Amino acid sequence: MTLEHILINLKRELIRTFAVVDEWFDKEHSLHCYRPQNGGWSVSEVLEHISLTTQDLLVLVEKGKQKALAKSSDEQALKSAVENYSLMKDGFQEIAKPGTFQWHRPNHHAPSGKELLTDVRAKWRDQLLHCLLTLDQLPNGEGALHQTTMTVNNLGKLDVYQYLYFLALHAQRHIIQLKKIEDEFSNADVNVNA
Repeated sequence: MTLEHILINLKRELIRTFAVVDEWFDKEHSLHCYRPQNGGWSVSEVLEHISLTTQDLLVLVEKGKQKALAKSSDEQALKSAVENYSLMKDGFQEIAKPGTFQWHRPNHHAPSGKELLTDVRAKWRDQLLHCLLTLDQLPNGEGALHQTTMTVNNLGKLDVYQYLYFLALHAQRHIIQLKKIEDEFSNADVNVNA
């Protein structure tokens, strides 16, 4: 697959993932407030967490983008980075699947529960625009020129494109969590009304 196709697919994946998460902001208020039986986060808290984590990842993406662009004048390095480029990395697929490995979340990614969902949603939409703008600014493989270490699931060094993909996979992981909360909520609602 050419780099152009990889970047088109990455853009589609980001748009699709952000759209699916965005739909959760429109769910009913009682679902947003429902606390799962295992004591986990509510839907509102999960949405806030996804946005907080994405915000931090985008800081790293932005720093990586600046460093990659600074290196982009080296045509030989760019050609070498793009040749046989692969977005995929061992351990990536587990990122989107809850329970496949122990994930140690930094405390500053924990939701406060105090932020208005309208504000969280506005940030979420801005974050998508940031992702898309980053891709537009790195159209020729420049994003492959700089790598930053990712300790989650021992992924190691990720380039800017891979960080954006990781960001989408993290959100997909929580989409599964949101669906489980919704299923539990629906079953609890049925049991109450029975």
